[in-house]
Amino acid sequence: MLIKLIVDRLGGFWELKRKINALKPGLKRKVYIAIYKSYLYENSADIALSCEVANTPCMPHGERGVFIAGSAKIGKNAVIFQQVTIGSVILPDAKKLGAPIIGDNCYIGAGAKIVGNIKVGNNVRIGANAVVFKDIPDNSVVVVGEQRVITKEKPMINRYYTYDDGEWRYFEDGKWITERDEKIIEILKRS
Repeated sequence: MLIKLIVDRLGGFWELKRKINALKPGLKRKVYIAIYKSYLYENSADIALSCEVANTPCMPHGERGVFIAGSAKIGKNAVIFQQVTIGSVILPDAKKLGAPIIGDNCYIGAGAKIVGNIKVGNNVRIGANAVVFKDIPDNSVVVVGEQRVITKEKPMINRYYTYDDGEWRYFEDGKWITERDEKIIEILKRS
């Protein structure tokens, strides 16, 4: 509750994000980042400071449960409901490495997942719980359809990768392991 009061006093969540990105490294920026992270923690959200948002989005239920990847780009006048994921794909064998670019005037329903290096056009409406992993043209509606299962012949690499301290790492058996496979590292560098 106290963090929300502080964030409101600083102009709101999106204004705080803007201020942090405008500040040079120093104590004030560190304090603002601590407030930012505390606010996200209280809302079970993860909105990267580096994501690009054209203007303050309309979030009818606040930032609750929203995840936005660092390399995602969101156009102006977005409406984003709770539990939305706008995420990057960093699986070495994936076809759409990277994060979404979302156009202007998009409406993203509760629980929608938009993942990978795709482009969502302008004036698009994405229904609740829809999973979007292909480009969507302007003036379109995406709705949840029938489940489709695709079986692969070879096992897939389903590790979660992160780039930390100059190294690519994946999580396995309860700990972070540095990736040593040069082919996978080269693929990850393109994300």
